Amino acid sequence: MTTARRRPYGVKGAPYAFLLPATILFALFFALPIGYAVYLSFRKVHVSGLGLGSGARKEVWAGLENYTDAVTDNELLDGALRVLGYGCIVVPVMLGLALLFALMLDSDKVRFAPFTRLAIFLPYAIPGVVAALMWGFLYLPDVSPFYYLLQKLHMPQPNLLDGGPLYLAMANIAVWGGTGFNMIVIYTSLQSIPAEVYEAAKLDGATPLQIALKIKIPMVAPSLVLTFFFSIIATLQVFNEPMTLKPLTNSLPLTWSPLMNVYADAFRKGDIYQAASEAVIIALATLVLSFGFLRAANRRQKQEATR
Repeated sequence: MTTARRRPYGVKGAPYAFLLPATILFALFFALPIGYAVYLSFRKVHVSGLGLGSGARKEVWAGLENYTDAVTDNELLDGALRVLGYGCIVVPVMLGLALLFALMLDSDKVRFAPFTRLAIFLPYAIPGVVAALMWGFLYLPDVSPFYYLLQKLHMPQPNLLDGGPLYLAMANIAVWGGTGFNMIVIYTSLQSIPAEVYEAAKLDGATPLQIALKIKIPMVAPSLVLTFFFSIIATLQVFNEPMTLKPLTNSLPLTWSPLMNVYADAFRKGDIYQAASEAVIIALATLVLSFGFLRAANRRQKQEATR
């Protein structure tokens, strides 16, 4: 006598049920705000007469007017150039230090590797605003212990919150906070390399420096690409450092970076429509640059794999 199998009700719909909460959160807190920002970027406020009374101010369709104004905005373009110079300092230094620390920690001769790894990673756990405030006060001559020591030693006391040194001061905050994260990514990739590869290289007479240059760095190239990708996005979206340092110096304009320009238009000028168009342009620029870099990196990897 055979018993009829029970049909598993709801088995096919179980994956969708598990995905439903994440999908709802994604739609409410990610997709919907982006869609609303895009909608606002095509709108503007039309003022009739003196703008007084009922119906004198109403929202109308603006087409590409906001985007035209954003592209021709000198403050936004100047902010992009400043961020470009800032990124030319931050990205190479941060990734270079991250790679150097990862290679050092991967060496057998390093002592207290867990403590050293935690010490390098710890600044990343500090919120960006807190880190910028801490370094900002260290840059102030009146309260900084470093300036006190320089004064006692009768050494020059540069103003790090004015002119060219300001780029170095903000880059230092970003490098201090971001090196640990990138180091962990590269170090994890190094740990996944089989030990047999190193043993074969040592049998062939390779030195530790040759192993690092010829084996370790090429094999962690995907991790380097990933960290470079994240660093580009973080550089284009820099906001915490200049915004936090702004009250400490007059050398930082309110529109120092593109995101600061968006903030100024939205909350100081009250023009959320212009700010929305600028935010969309920044997002598209980030997407295009990131996608272009990934395409170039993947193409290079395929060419090296076919050799």
